[in-house]
Amino acid sequence: MGDFDQMGIVVDWVDACRKGDLATLLDLYADDAQLECTCNGTRRYRGRGELETYWGPRLNAFSSAGFGLEEINPVPHGVDLEYTVAGSLRIHASFRFSREGKIHSTLCEPAQQNPPDGCAC
Repeated sequence: MGDFDQMGIVVDWVDACRKGDLATLLDLYADDAQLECTCNGTRRYRGRGELETYWGPRLNAFSSAGFGLEEINPVPHGVDLEYTVAGSLRIHASFRFSREGKIHSTLCEPAQQNPPDGCAC
């Protein structure tokens, strides 16, 4: 791996999502980056154009509904992140990086959801 701050890149990713800044978010990805989302069926996106199609509408929703950082952890080959949208929908994202310090792949999937307040489950 190159000499770069993987956690810092993911923090920049979180900041871009909070601000709804699509250009900055896309600049964090490698040109040949891929994203796999299993939140509503499995979908795969590759390259800047497809990532823009994926992220454009989601960033608008994130910035209006609220985007919260729950956990961020280094893992052997990248960084894992959990975040919430609208204070309740919890998402897990795994990031892997290119040698040049760009996001090479992202896998997002539903995380274990927080039980509603007062739930006895």
